[in-house]
Amino acid sequence: MSVAANTTQETKPEKPKLNRYPMWAPRFWHGMRLGDWARLAWRNKTRFHPCGLGLALTVSNVTLFNSVAYRLQQMLYGRGVAETKIEQPPVFVIGHWRSGTTMLHELMVLDERFAYPTTYECFAPNHFLLTGGLFPKLLWFLLPSKRPMDNMTVSFGHPQEDEFALVSMGAPSPMFRIAFPNDPAPFMEFLDMQDVDKDDLAHWKNALLQFVRMQTYLKRKPVILKSPPHTGRIEVLSEMFPGAKFVHIVRDPYSLFASNRRLWVSLDNNQAFQRAKHKHLDEYVFQAFERMYGGFERQREAVGSENICDVHYEQLVQDPVGELRKIYEYLELGDFENVQPRIEEYAANKKAYKPNQHQLEPEIKEEVRRRWAGYFEKYGYE
Repeated sequence: MSVAANTTQETKPEKPKLNRYPMWAPRFWHGMRLGDWARLAWRNKTRFHPCGLGLALTVSNVTLFNSVAYRLQQMLYGRGVAETKIEQPPVFVIGHWRSGTTMLHELMVLDERFAYPTTYECFAPNHFLLTGGLFPKLLWFLLPSKRPMDNMTVSFGHPQEDEFALVSMGAPSPMFRIAFPNDPAPFMEFLDMQDVDKDDLAHWKNALLQFVRMQTYLKRKPVILKSPPHTGRIEVLSEMFPGAKFVHIVRDPYSLFASNRRLWVSLDNNQAFQRAKHKHLDEYVFQAFERMYGGFERQREAVGSENICDVHYEQLVQDPVGELRKIYEYLELGDFENVQPRIEEYAANKKAYKPNQHQLEPEIKEEVRRRWAGYFEKYGYE
């Protein structure tokens, strides 16, 4: 059963634009508290493009509300969250951006024995325990119906990347690059956890642990998390959550490169406070991949092969039921028969989905093959 086809068509970086996303739609920065937002602006010396000043003003106003709501949430729920024990470690869906992590995550969370963070919870991690019962119902119209980078359906109730929650909590993340894309990319060390500052690491760990505790406190189930940057963090994650399982998805490297180029152009155009020039975008795509997979391959042995299940995007697209069964059996996630009908229904509903089409210039294709040779060979993309 095929969910989507993998086709190609020439695509090059788009011309610089700013905020094609509706002005009222939530950005990553809208979930931050005022102090974290001020630090982000100061770190980049407030180099806002004039067209980004309106967005900066709305973020400033919303972060003030977030700070007040955070204090109320701490008063009402702080003790309960702090006392919550994570008895069953999370399952992490990992893999490079645009490798199919979203599809895999949506398939896995069909199992009602697991919980997952929603889009609202990841965009409002500082107060979702307080506001999550009401605000998504009131503010549903703020989200566009499709993601701008790939036309996948989105809503406040859809599964979402916990990396966005970490950003909103002020934790170090390479995703901060999107705010000021013309500046040097920050926190690249958090793609492989090499030479990470001690205080930054403690901040990051505390934010992730707090978020998982809030999820556990609210839902009382083991959590399935999905975040591409976690790919190069598996050793730290397994130390934080002993017994954690990792579902690792890979994809044709040429498609990865082309799709990532489109991803960052889309996010920069829709989320940034600058008019993105994309002068060094291709090199960023190369370096981010190399750091992420350098970290992942170094850390695999420490985590243990029994805790990591590799999946190929192409096989998942062709046979989602068979691939999910393999994951369940390999990682011992429980009875697969209970969730199989829901996965079959999901796959049937996704038949009409058409992915974006990509193709690379010959010189870039040669560079991808040369620089990502290890990935080609290890995962069978020769």
